[in-house]
Amino acid sequence: MATVRQQRQGAGSGMRVRQARLARAWTLAELGRRAGYSAAQVSRYERGLAPLTDVTVIRRFAHALELSVEDFGLAPAPALPGSRPAARGSLPGLPGSTVVREEPREGENVRRRRLLANLAATASLPLVGAGGARTQASGDLLVARVRDAMLGLDDAPPTTTTTRLRGALAVAMGDYHAGSYGALAERLPRLVAAGHALADDTASAEHQALLAEVYVLTTRMLIKLDDVQLGWMAADRARVTAHAGNSPLVAAEAARNLAVLARKAGWHEQAMRIALDAADHPTLQGSSPRFAAERGLLLQSAAYTAARARDRDGMRELTDEAAAIAARLGGVVLRDHGGGFGPTTVTLHRISAENAAGDPGAAIAAARTITPATLPTVERRCRYFTDIATAYAHWGRRDQSLHALLNAERCSPEEIHTRPAVRALVSGLLVGSRTTPELRALAARCAIT
Repeated sequence: MATVRQQRQGAGSGMRVRQARLARAWTLAELGRRAGYSAAQVSRYERGLAPLTDVTVIRRFAHALELSVEDFGLAPAPALPGSRPAARGSLPGLPGSTVVREEPREGENVRRRRLLANLAATASLPLVGAGGARTQASGDLLVARVRDAMLGLDDAPPTTTTTRLRGALAVAMGDYHAGSYGALAERLPRLVAAGHALADDTASAEHQALLAEVYVLTTRMLIKLDDVQLGWMAADRARVTAHAGNSPLVAAEAARNLAVLARKAGWHEQAMRIALDAADHPTLQGSSPRFAAERGLLLQSAAYTAARARDRDGMRELTDEAAAIAARLGGVVLRDHGGGFGPTTVTLHRISAENAAGDPGAAIAAARTITPATLPTVERRCRYFTDIATAYAHWGRRDQSLHALLNAERCSPEEIHTRPAVRALVSGLLVGSRTTPELRALAARCAIT
């Protein structure tokens, strides 16, 4: 565990990063792209929510910002044996300015390939520290690897068959429902690369639809990890490929993700229109239970948007409409792209929506109608407990909120230690007038100081 001095140094380093970034007029995303982190993680380092004390991480920020490591209180890296002195010269058009210029060397392409390999290896190293720091790093690693796969930066995209890709997607979906972020950091980038390789080779509608399913799952994870910028890119690709693959269910799920991202941006009217237009689309009006289930899920998304806009009546009206669809279906309807829809699903969303609408009492009342052990996946059980924790926190009942968070952690440690929204909730509980050993221990496991 970091000492108080190290924690203060980490906070100071984060402030130094922020000052240097603003001086260059860079966004969080731009610095993240240069340093190999998500914009959300850069923000956490700058604000001191994640102490910037790891030497490797500091050196990466220093390199990206073209700063000396001494600015962060580190000793300069020793010169490599046999290294040549750099030649100095003037920048064209700027008299008197100087720039370090490398002398030409043999095997420049080989040297560049080695440099890229070393950067990739550095990016894949877990942060040193407690278990919470490692699971937090798995989220950053997942985002970094997915980003590179989406940009086509894999050295050799794997070739596969339709059957194998479907099987791999099913395994990744299982990881998602189990809250296994570390496993997804390995599987999801390979799925993206393999999906593109297959779709690009054949351009068939079936393969486009399969790639769209990969991007739907990718978008879900990026939303959970609060990487909105990359999430927009993934969601748009899901939408385009779903339409190319003539897959109305996957297109509707892509629309649902787009509505979530629009809501996160504060575009409540647009988020509502996206969800309701998708629910009313002619392709979802058939008698298939799966189509009805998708309409119900889109109505729930619209209901949550209404809650965020403080339209409590609209939220409850839309939730009741989704509940009516669930009642007519008479049970849980499983969906090809993961999860299900039924009365319990509607109640789970009602808990979140009542929280967002500012009525934690109604959220807790809805939660009491659910037996968590009956929820079908680890991810849903974890969401149930974190929603309860949020409601109790809004209600000012810190002990009950902590109890719910500990229950969620028992369901999925990676979900609690990695998700920015949950970690922010833990940080909020720490700000109160008193803390408990249990809360401090949870914060330590989440790498929150």
